[in-house]
Amino acid sequence: MNKQILLAVLASVAMFASGCLKLEDQSAKDEKDILDYIKKEGLVMEKDPSGLYYRIDEEGTDANPTIYNTVTVNYKGYLLNGSVFDETDGNPVSFPLANLIPGWQIGIPLIKKGGSILLIVPSELGYGSRSQGGIPANSVLVFEIQLVNIK
Repeated sequence: MNKQILLAVLASVAMFASGCLKLEDQSAKDEKDILDYIKKEGLVMEKDPSGLYYRIDEEGTDANPTIYNTVTVNYKGYLLNGSVFDETDGNPVSFPLANLIPGWQIGIPLIKKGGSILLIVPSELGYGSRSQGGIPANSVLVFEIQLVNIK
């Protein structure tokens, strides 16, 4: 019986370690792809400790939103190859910030109402290893976001 428990524990540890290695491999790939993209596009970006890259184009005015706010935005989202997967059509849309991907939860609070920001979101802060609509699994995402309102 003790051997079975030991084998089960060892199998669990091996599966966990394998998952961590895959995440580390994906993080390293994302980082390389992001740095290549920044260089190719001639961008000047800042890096958040989370791994999110951002450029504040317009700071905006008033207070910064928090995770508890609903944000109204105009945005365009695309892959590193330039393929657009979603964008507003000139009519801003509203979302509870808490319901959005981690990259937006980290990036949007960096600006204020009327502000705009460019985000480069590593897959871990986006949709990770799952596909989402027209977004393939493990995709780095680029967003141009204008923060129209905060509630």
